[in-house]
Amino acid sequence: MEDQNGAELCFPQLLNSSCRKPKVSQSKAALLYFLFSISVLSVILNLLVIISVSHFRQLHTPTNLLILSLAVSDFLCGLESLLEAHQHTTCWFHGDFLCSLRVYMSSTVLGTSIGNMILISFDRYVAICVPLHYPTRVTVTRVKMWISMCWTCSAVYNGLILKDFLTQPGRYISCYGKCVGGMDNIIRVFDNILSSIAPVTVIIILYMRVFVTAVSQARAMRSHVAAVTLQHSRTVMNKKSELKAARTLGVVVVVFLMCFCPYFSLSFVQDPSVGGLFSTFAYLLLYVSYCLNPVIYALFYPWFRKAIRLIYSLQILQPGSRETNML
Repeated sequence: MEDQNGAELCFPQLLNSSCRKPKVSQSKAALLYFLFSISVLSVILNLLVIISVSHFRQLHTPTNLLILSLAVSDFLCGLESLLEAHQHTTCWFHGDFLCSLRVYMSSTVLGTSIGNMILISFDRYVAICVPLHYPTRVTVTRVKMWISMCWTCSAVYNGLILKDFLTQPGRYISCYGKCVGGMDNIIRVFDNILSSIAPVTVIIILYMRVFVTAVSQARAMRSHVAAVTLQHSRTVMNKKSELKAARTLGVVVVVFLMCFCPYFSLSFVQDPSVGGLFSTFAYLLLYVSYCLNPVIYALFYPWFRKAIRLIYSLQILQPGSRETNML
């Protein structure tokens, strides 16, 4: 059935309260195809990271466990973006409860990604700024505990922020056939501070400290490299390894800030004409960010390139492949 304007309705039996079926123009179809392709790529690449770090025992280091947690959250975000691309071509027929559950899960996973970035920044801060304390402060057991707390805190926080939306599904939905989230203005301001401004500030402060310390250490190593003895050369090599890891994860953090900050700033855009164009750009950057981290790992981490070859050749199915030397 069509409404008075000739548009098809999602629920023809609910003439006065049904949403219109989305119209997909040629430009919108091209945009959705790009989003679908990026989402599939995000799922595949992050799945490779998950398999690599999970399977090979030598990669079970504190830093790599944080990378694993980030890959899991990006993998789930990639699945969510696939659902988002599909929703732009059809109506939501799964009811208000599943809509509220989907919004809650999406917010929880996104919050976990932010938390993972804070943990990665803290990991590099300790490794570079207070290296003597790193082996005792950042252990595999502690990192597992931090990751568990990160996921749990994100789940609890988003449950509290979206409490009204979860207990009253459909509260912020103007018509049947759409699935969108919402919250009161006061809660939105509070959420903007805690979920965007505060985390970004912490990440920037930590990595600025890391950057300043890393530069000074790199200069010190270059000035003393000719004078080191064999005994001290191992210390120098370890320090170079930590600096390389800081550089690689620094690229990850910078990419995260570049891709997420436009998305976070959407809530501060008041002009609807600007908001429409800017929101499209911000959401595209957000979706692209989910697949960029594995690309960065492939460029900077030889162990990830080696793991991809072993996965592609199915050598990980051989007995004892977990003990393969990856470094």
